[in-house]
This record gives sequence, structure tokens and C-alpha cells, in this order.
Amino acid sequence: MALSWYLCLAMALFSGPGTIHALAPENEVTLHPTTWLSENRVTPVHLPKGRTRRLYFTLKKKADLLSVTVSPCAVPIEWSLAVRTLKDKPPKKAHWSSKKSMPEVWWRGSGREVRIYTYTGNAVDTFTGPAYAVASIYILRLKSNEQDTQVSAYLHEGPGPSGAFPELPSDPRVHTLGVGMTSVTLNWAPSSSVVVKDGHRPHHEYCVLVNHKHNYRSLCAAREGIRKEIQNVQKRQRRDKQSKEIVWATLKDWWWRQPDALENRESSTTDKFEDPGCVCRDIESVCTVSDLLPDTQYYFDVFVVDRVNGTSVAYTGTFARTHEEARPAVTSLREGQVKWVTLSRDASSLQGDQFRFKPRGWQQNGLLTLHTCNSTSKVKVTVSSKGRTLTSQEVGDQLAQIWLHGAPSYLIQLQALALGSSSTIPKGNSSKSKFCLKMQASSAYHRRAVPVFPATLQIKSFNKLRTCNSVTLAWIGTEERSLYCVYRRQIPLGSKQTSTDRCIDPESRPANERVLCKYFQELNPRRAVTTAVIGELEPGMLYVFDVYLMRRWGLPIKYHSKTVRTRSEC
Repeated sequence: MALSWYLCLAMALFSGPGTIHALAPENEVTLHPTTWLSENRVTPVHLPKGRTRRLYFTLKKKADLLSVTVSPCAVPIEWSLAVRTLKDKPPKKAHWSSKKSMPEVWWRGSGREVRIYTYTGNAVDTFTGPAYAVASIYILRLKSNEQDTQVSAYLHEGPGPSGAFPELPSDPRVHTLGVGMTSVTLNWAPSSSVVVKDGHRPHHEYCVLVNHKHNYRSLCAAREGIRKEIQNVQKRQRRDKQSKEIVWATLKDWWWRQPDALENRESSTTDKFEDPGCVCRDIESVCTVSDLLPDTQYYFDVFVVDRVNGTSVAYTGTFARTHEEARPAVTSLREGQVKWVTLSRDASSLQGDQFRFKPRGWQQNGLLTLHTCNSTSKVKVTVSSKGRTLTSQEVGDQLAQIWLHGAPSYLIQLQALALGSSSTIPKGNSSKSKFCLKMQASSAYHRRAVPVFPATLQIKSFNKLRTCNSVTLAWIGTEERSLYCVYRRQIPLGSKQTSTDRCIDPESRPANERVLCKYFQELNPRRAVTTAVIGELEPGMLYVFDVYLMRRWGLPIKYHSKTVRTRSEC
């Protein structure tokens, strides 16, 4: 038992905390595996959020100048450069119990550390300065406080540019030469890195990117933005399929549990999105971006890309808003005005005409009346207010009435409907593709519905009441008190045109053609028939009679023309 007790005590002494503190000094700092920054080589570095990464390097004996370039990606980072100078050279053999790496030997030696440069931002930045004592180690510290990101570091010894990163001109701004409805033309000062030698294409070129959100400070940030956009689209697509969501959640959980998953993901991301989709990739310092949307703001970035070293620098981007589409002119429609509109069925003229009508008074009501002058033509009428469509209907050979109510102003759009293939208009005969339409808007009609049309627009003549110098006509009226006017027109015998143009207004006809005007009203629709005896006619002559229903709040309604021949002998 005594022997066992002594063995346990010995193990506790050699393995307990006291022994560790006795073997390891108090100021010893446990370091991660050393990462050296190589000269003249672009070193990619992954920065986990909130953790500081350190890169070490030393200079050659003859180096009197150094430059360090750090290129962030999508988020701002903090980076600093410090130098640790030793008063005495480190011993060749370390006297500590454990094996030390060379940076740790410098760290433990006597000397001081001086911070020579700091930077915070997301732009490519370079420090250039003199070298320190030969027995010095430089420490590059990198940190990202926002999110995991990727940066690139480059070390160059000696004077002159490194050549690893392209150079920007003194004016690194992107200028806008011209803005159109679907295109924008850009130009910028050329970079001294993009030089054509001996007719060979240089390994530097320009890359122009366009997006809707903002300007990018680096090509890596542009790749990251594209990757996020693709991920967002994929997420929206996965929402529609629940099974895929479950598979993705399981895969994601497994992904983050792997020790090297993040580095593998970044390397695959870099390979997959190496080309961010440049709209212009050329050596010329001018680019025209086309196929844009009208009245849309775009952001434009220009990068100088080194295809050999895989590096790039960014110009100061710009933005522009494309011009809006040319809107058709809107014609004001006055109260009670009869407007004649000429429409065309050509494919180039199907945009339509637009009119605006503002009713009088506080009721904001009105009556829109439309009538086509061609029995084979159709018009699509769309009435809207403040961007909201109120009604849309087709108007053919019949007079149409649209009740307007509930808005202070109305936008009326007329669009001619193209005819079918069986009645197409021959090329070069544009006159046959045009037709007229008359329209009137009035706020004098205060009822809450459109006026009632007669049951039929036919005119009847009584053969038994026909004489040598008179005929008797009859037509159906409405239950409203209205004025009816009868017109007559004598036509030569044998004439083929016996009907009157449907769009001719009563006011435009000669005064001697008007025979009579009478008021009529019948509350019973079945008995709403009125008659008129037209006298002072010549025997054996052919006459065309027209009846108009006159209204003060809308277009007159023309009945169908009636042709009657008086008797030759009585």
C-alpha cells in the first residue's frame, strides 16, 4: 500500500498544474500553426467572423523597401501590419521544453513590437514603406467583424510596382456618355496595365458589370453578390417543394459539421463564380450596355482584370437611370364636345389614342357615348382613373354608352382591333385600314344608369297609307321625353347608294332636308310607337327618310334609313 501511494504522488507531481506552470513560462502564448506570407504570390485567406488571422513574413537582407497589398471581398475588414524587432539574434537552440516554431522563437525573444500601418474598409489597399532591421519578423493581422469572408494578400520586396495587381489611372471614375431608353454608354480613363504589345492581346482586360442594387468595390464582392442572388432564387424555388427543403436542411447540417467544409465551400464558390457575367469584356475603355429596361436605375462597375495572376482592381462605379417610354399624348375632352377620332388597324398604330375627361360638379359622374362610322370596325375602349381600370369593352357597329362615376378624372383609351385573316388590309392601301369614330362625354346626365335605347331602330312605312305626295312612317321611341327629328332626301332613280352615312350629324345636313321635329314619351314600352306623315312629295320619286333621337347629354341616335317610293298615279 505504501508503494502504491508513492507512485500516485509522483504522477500527480509530474502531471499536475504545478508542473505545467513550472515548465512553461507565464508569458508563453499558445500559437496556431504558422502561416507564412510568400513573396510575389497572391495568398487567399479565409477570415471567420470575429477571429484574427495572422500571417508572418521576413525580408531578404538586401531588401530596403516592401509593399503589402490586401484585397477584401464583400465586407469591410480590419488589417494591420506590425514588425517585431529583436535586440539580439535568437539562439540557434531553444532551451524550452517543447519544440517551438520560428515565429514563436521571435515572439519569446527580447525586443519590441511596433505597429506600422492600419486600415479599415472594403477597398484594395497597399502599404509601402522601408524595411526594418534584418532580425525582424513582420506580422499581418486580418479580422472581419461582420461575417465570414475571403481576402487576398500579396507581398512585394524592393522598389517599383509589384505587377501582381493592375494599376488604375489618376482619374479612376466611370463616366456616362449617353443614356437612352434601353441602353447606356460608358467610358473611363484607360489603365496603364492594359497595353497591346507586338500585336498580341494583353493579359489584362476590362470587365463591366451592371446590377440594380449598388456599386461593388471589388470583383470578389460582385461574385459574392451574384452567388447570394442565385441562392435566393434557389430558396424561393425550394419553398414550393417541401421534400427538397428537408433534404437541403439535412445537407446543410452535415455540411457545417465537417471540419474542412467551409474552406471547400469557398474554393468551389470561387471556381463556380469565376466569371461574374461581364456585359463588356474588352481592352477598349468604352462600353455600351444594351437590353435594359426603361425608367430603371442601374449601377455600373468597371474592373481591370489580370487573367494570369487572377487579380483585379475596381474603378469608382457610377449609376444612371434609363429614360422612360414615350407616352402617347393625352387630349383633353371638353364637356359635351363631339370628338372625331381617326383610328388605324395597322399593326404599327395599335397603340391607340388617349383622352382625359373631367366631369363638372361635385357628383363626378358622366356619360361617354361612342359610335363607329364603319359597320365592320371594332374598337376597344378602356376607362381608367389613377392607374386603376374601371371598365373595358368593345364597341362595334352599335352606338355604345359607358356610365362614368366615382372619380374626379377619367383616362379614356381607344385601341383599334385588328381584323381577322379573312379581312386583312392589302399592303400599300393604308386608306382602307383607317376608319372614323365619334365620341362625346357629358356630365349633364345625372341619373345613375345609362339612358335607355329604343327597342329597335327600324323605321316602318305603311303601304296602304302611301300616296302620290305623302308617306306615313312609324318608329319606336323610349319612355323618356325626347325630341325626334325626321329628314328626307330625294335620290335619282337607279342610284345604288340609298342609305345615309351613319356618322352624319343632323346639324351637318342641309336645312331643307329636315321635315319635322316632335317630342314623344310613352311610359309603357309596348306602346312606345309614334308616327309621322311626310307630305309635299313628288309622284313616282324615290326618297330616303332618316329619324334622329336628339339628346342633350349624348350623341344623337340615328335610326336605320328607310327608302320609300311615292305612288305614280293616285
